[in-house]
Amino acid sequence: MKNMNDGRELKVNVSEGSVLVVIDVQKAYSDISMGPRNNRDAESVIARMIDSFRKKGLRVVHVRHDSLNPNSLFSRGKGTFDFMDEARPMEGETVITKHVNSAFIGTNLENILRGMGKPDVFYLGFTTDYCVSTTVRMSGNLGFRSFVVEDGCAAFERKLDDGTVFPADLVHKVNIASLKGEFAEIVKSEDIQF
Repeated sequence: MKNMNDGRELKVNVSEGSVLVVIDVQKAYSDISMGPRNNRDAESVIARMIDSFRKKGLRVVHVRHDSLNPNSLFSRGKGTFDFMDEARPMEGETVITKHVNSAFIGTNLENILRGMGKPDVFYLGFTTDYCVSTTVRMSGNLGFRSFVVEDGCAAFERKLDDGTVFPADLVHKVNIASLKGEFAEIVKSEDIQF
């Protein structure tokens, strides 16, 4: 059933065997140098989604970015490389470390998902326009039924060399719109039923 106000599906049922992929919820994204950001509630949504998947006994996969640039906030060994408190993996949960935007490149994520029998895959994390988008595009291309939990993602303001500024919320919305349909179904956390 469609929501008449915005066209969203009212409810999405999480099927048995579904998996939640939590992308790059690392302390680096709390650093002031990242600039203006949209959706300050993303961390609380992420924490609730992780908790809901765990309570139902569903798999949670944590992805983190490990930059090969030693000066990066995402460089292993820095405190900013660590997971945010809201997204700390539990004992036994899968942690995937990547060095590029897509969680499928140079990792075993595809094998993990195929080993689960091509589950429904729910994605959230940081940032909408970088690692979430890149990963979700590949997920769709690889044939996985993919969902993006929109309110569990966030983006930062982007600037061009000519001084043009794209506000964070615009960056987020344009990227969500680009993913919708072709690569994934877009859902809000409130519309997900366990």
